Amino acid sequence: MAKNAGKTECLNYILRKVKNTGKRFALTSIGIDGENRDQVCQTPKPEIEIFEDMIFITSEMHYRSKRLVAEIMDVSTQQTSLGRLVTARAVSSGKALLSGPADTGSLKTLIQKMKRFDVDTTIVDGALSRLSLSSPAVTEAMVLATGAAVSCNIPQLVRKTKYVYDLICLEKAEPEIIRQLIDIEQGMWSIDENGKVHDLNIPSVFMLENNKDEVFKYGNTLYVAGAISDKLLQFLRQQKQIKEITLIIRDFTKVFASMETYYAFLKKGGTMKVLQKSKLLAVCINPQSPEGYCLDSDELRVAMQESLGIPVYDVKKM
Repeated sequence: MAKNAGKTECLNYILRKVKNTGKRFALTSIGIDGENRDQVCQTPKPEIEIFEDMIFITSEMHYRSKRLVAEIMDVSTQQTSLGRLVTARAVSSGKALLSGPADTGSLKTLIQKMKRFDVDTTIVDGALSRLSLSSPAVTEAMVLATGAAVSCNIPQLVRKTKYVYDLICLEKAEPEIIRQLIDIEQGMWSIDENGKVHDLNIPSVFMLENNKDEVFKYGNTLYVAGAISDKLLQFLRQQKQIKEITLIIRDFTKVFASMETYYAFLKKGGTMKVLQKSKLLAVCINPQSPEGYCLDSDELRVAMQESLGIPVYDVKKM
């Protein structure tokens, strides 16, 4: 949810736990990760430790600076700003910088290719505001990292995290509706009372202003393939039949509306569902902010657990 939320600490904890399980793990990143100093905040960062027999994917530039013995298994034709992507197997344990594919499409293709190296699970190290990586279309499960870097006020931090948690937990649409909509990747659509899907010929929610009269011509169940904005939710909650409106979206990462607008939509009686539901494995908190301020760890963890209703882990105690 922010830089310095503790995701690298969490990642290292996971890698330590899985290293002797007999399974083969691959590790990559979206963007650059593993550096010992944050390039934005200029604060010290924990480095990523890769263990023997793990597969890792990084750029040519960062492969040359690794501090471990490795066997190159593949060099892609795909170019990044730091060179081609190198897939290697760690022969010894050590540390390395990770810089993987720059976009989610390339990342998805990379994960699929790991099967030929007998990889059981690929772990992707995320990045600030790149929740798209945790879309079920890319990865099968996720760990959410939050903490004092998001807010130094515990109630506000809990509210912001609860909002993301609520989006992750959105209910799935009915199987037949999912089957009809899953391959539709753009535009606004309507589902009538017989379950038939109709194209509203509205390419984007940003063109809603000129097509308001067309939105409900087939019924009150809508599917939006792209981003969900404040403007759309505000428009829907102003409708007199708001309690009958169901908005279906692709997955939780498509919601770009503010917390206030989202909850106002629900409070008015609107319903939101997803085609693909994400699997949340854990929530981790980092009580320390990059400015050096440290929240009360136990108070934060208890408040977060009470709000989310699930166990929450402190990265400083991992």
